Amino acid sequence: MTDADTIEPRASASVPSAGSGAALSRIEPRASASVPSAGSGAALSRIERVFREEYGRAVAVLVRVLGEIDLAEEAVQDAFTEAVRRWPGTGLPPSPAGWIITTARNRAIDHLRREATREARHAQAALIHQPDGEPEEGPVRDDRLRLIFTCCHPALSPAAQVALTLRLLGGLTVPEIAHAFLVPETTMSQRLVRAKGKIRDARIPYRVPEEADLPDRVKAVLAVVYLIFTEGHTASSGDSLTREDLCAEAIRLGRLLADLMPDEPEVLGLLALMLLTEARRPARTGDNGDLVRLAEQDRGRWDRGLILEGQDLVRRCLRRDRPGPYQIQAAINAVHSDAPDTAATDWRQIVQLYDLQMALGPTPVVALHRAIAVAEVDGPARALALVDALDLPTYHVYHAARADLLRRLGRAGEAAQAYDKAISLTGNAAERVFLRRVRQGLPGLDTAP
Repeated sequence: MTDADTIEPRASASVPSAGSGAALSRIEPRASASVPSAGSGAALSRIERVFREEYGRAVAVLVRVLGEIDLAEEAVQDAFTEAVRRWPGTGLPPSPAGWIITTARNRAIDHLRREATREARHAQAALIHQPDGEPEEGPVRDDRLRLIFTCCHPALSPAAQVALTLRLLGGLTVPEIAHAFLVPETTMSQRLVRAKGKIRDARIPYRVPEEADLPDRVKAVLAVVYLIFTEGHTASSGDSLTREDLCAEAIRLGRLLADLMPDEPEVLGLLALMLLTEARRPARTGDNGDLVRLAEQDRGRWDRGLILEGQDLVRRCLRRDRPGPYQIQAAINAVHSDAPDTAATDWRQIVQLYDLQMALGPTPVVALHRAIAVAEVDGPARALALVDALDLPTYHVYHAARADLLRRLGRAGEAAQAYDKAISLTGNAAERVFLRRVRQGLPGLDTAP
């Protein structure tokens, strides 16, 4: 059967190989010129980790004070460029995050001093006199969660809200975000430029929304958190299958949202979904880092604590009887977690849950998920007919799922072609290794692609 872990929609951030400096080169084109030469790989790896973990926080701190996206981004990018230049020789400072924020603050002050506008003088004064991390009154106290809410302003389109927040919170590149939305890079670039321009021209304030405004923004906020988590669950590129730092950050934000909005069932549903999915992570890779199919995973390695917490949240959602997409996906994962092995999985219930999700919000990706579940109930031929009716030409999971169904039907030649297409579209090395291994095992085929 197809590994259910590999068919979930996900965001698109990537972790380059350790020490490559590639993550740092995405800060700005000029940053790559500052990456030290061979011999500093370990230092670059540590700086890369700081970038992954602290970029969003640093941008959030400066946006909160400045209220200006571009200046905050530029200052943080300059700070990381300076870190690439200094830290390989001096070593990381005692508080790398504090160093980045302080350096970015100083760069912003330098920029504002060169400006003559009243707004620039006010922003300069705020940067000089406001300490790092000073709490702001309002219902949202976490800087990064506050940044998500402020970016999800109703004046922006939902797609622009999510894309802009991914760019600011995680420093994701335009190609990475475009991959998450399955759109061309030029389309995403224009979308981000328009979103920033609208915020600037309309003077949309970057402030904590009033408590009454939170429900109107929660849909886009949940989408951002889920995209962060799904990229961590299966990275869109790089050598590692997962990004544990992104999974942890998304779950942290999910818990904050649940505390903030305990009566919103979709908030609880998203947290349950992330916990139940994260519970499988220890069993998703073997000792050599290779991807392990769901059917072959050692379920004794699943995190029972996360499963119990996630299942309890699902039950709380069911009692509210206000179903939504995240709650349904959480319920599907709860069914998987209930089964002691693959054979005991209640696939009919999973198909029924996908039917409900299709009724609430049909999408080609949801239809793909449903088709894979149908294969376990009605067989691969029925599922293949459903998959072939979908239009997902650039989505590698579509081709991987189709290849698996063709393999099960004994159509090895067609399966090989579908595997080749999936391999060409995925940027994740662990997934490529897995797909190539399965392809090589097709009967009657002597060579790999």
